[in-house]
Amino acid sequence: MIIDCDVCVMDGTGACADCIVPMLLTGSGGPIRIGDDEERAIGALSDAGLVSPIRLVARGPARGAATA
Repeated sequence: MIIDCDVCVMDGTGACADCIVPMLLTGSGGPIRIGDDEERAIGALSDAGLVSPIRLVARGPARGAATA
């Protein structure tokens, strides 16, 4: 999964306040790629209420960013 707020339809909305993506991008200088293991780990932590979920919803057809 490519994490990039610039491709997210939710960018700049209230959903950003409850999304882990901005925290993941802090200091990265741009989009990052996370693997399946990392995506599952974030999902498990989110399901347990320990972190915010990935609320990324990519614009248009698959531009490399998965929707979650």
